[in-house]
Amino acid sequence: MKVGDTAYRSIWYDEAAREVRIIDQRWLPHEFRVVALKTTEDFAKAIREMWVRGAPLIGATAAYGMAEAMARDPSNASLDATWDILHATRPTAINLRWALDAMRGLLTPLPESDRAAAAFRKAAAICDEDVEINRMIGVHGLQIIRDIAARKPDGDPVRILTHCNAGWLATVDWGTATSPLYQAHDAGVPVHVFVDETRPRNQGAHLTAWELAGHGVPHDLIVDNAGGHLMQHGLVDLVITGTDRTTAAGDVCNKIGTYLKALAAQDNGVPFYVALPSPTIDWTVRDGLAEIPIEERAPREVTHIQGKLADGRTADVQISPDATPARNPAFDVTPARLVAGLITERGVAAASAEALRSLFPDRAA
Repeated sequence: MKVGDTAYRSIWYDEAAREVRIIDQRWLPHEFRVVALKTTEDFAKAIREMWVRGAPLIGATAAYGMAEAMARDPSNASLDATWDILHATRPTAINLRWALDAMRGLLTPLPESDRAAAAFRKAAAICDEDVEINRMIGVHGLQIIRDIAARKPDGDPVRILTHCNAGWLATVDWGTATSPLYQAHDAGVPVHVFVDETRPRNQGAHLTAWELAGHGVPHDLIVDNAGGHLMQHGLVDLVITGTDRTTAAGDVCNKIGTYLKALAAQDNGVPFYVALPSPTIDWTVRDGLAEIPIEERAPREVTHIQGKLADGRTADVQISPDATPARNPAFDVTPARLVAGLITERGVAAASAEALRSLFPDRAA
């Protein structure tokens, strides 16, 4: 996707500088910063402190973190230590473990002299695969939007609500939940997007809104609690969210607040879809509520909020009393029964074990 007139991925290897670069998302939408990641601690900090975020991008960043480690020290001790350090950064997003396991599985049998080059090739391949997966999610999701548009008066937009940021900033490119939106817009299918602010880190307000504005997609920013009201009044045709981990039975773990949107959608007859790249399926887990670890993040994310001051500076301000403690669960689980369908790179599947196995027999095995 483009920032101004320049095409960017969210992570890339700069051949000239011989370094991995990312868009540092902490400063958006008010500042656009590109930073280089060089050491294992750089990569761990970028994931842990959400310079990068979104399950697919976390996985891609971890893959490049392994590659950079192999360039410095290709020993087995370095390989295992890097896996441990990066795996400990974010417990919920399954793509992190998937990418680290893929890298270690490739590198372990290789001679140490071959590991660095092989690791960089694999990390680049993981990024390219992510881009194609997300493009195909858009292709299949576009058909859902076209079907809704065909039932509406000519010129009326398909009104879509999304939560958090499942855009190109959460992946290597295209995004998951946003890929159908971009492809519909580019194909001339009128859409209007309601963007949940997504407290406490405001990924919707900071990131999704910035993406959509840059691409020219009509949208409105709404507070998280407005979604149910809009659905009650017939103003939402479709909900699409992303996912950080989906069980083999179709339960969906995503940013906190997703479950409430699914409940409101169910009560108002609004189809609730999840854009699901297959690396985000955890085939070892069936019961999302019982088996998926939910990350508890720092209370400061709840008690403080980032914004632009009148003088143009970006700053954090406190919004709660000094003596008030805060809880900050980062994700919740939406049961499969509330999900109308899973939009994958291979097509749209029901949120069930049978449908997922049928669509991904090679992965399920």
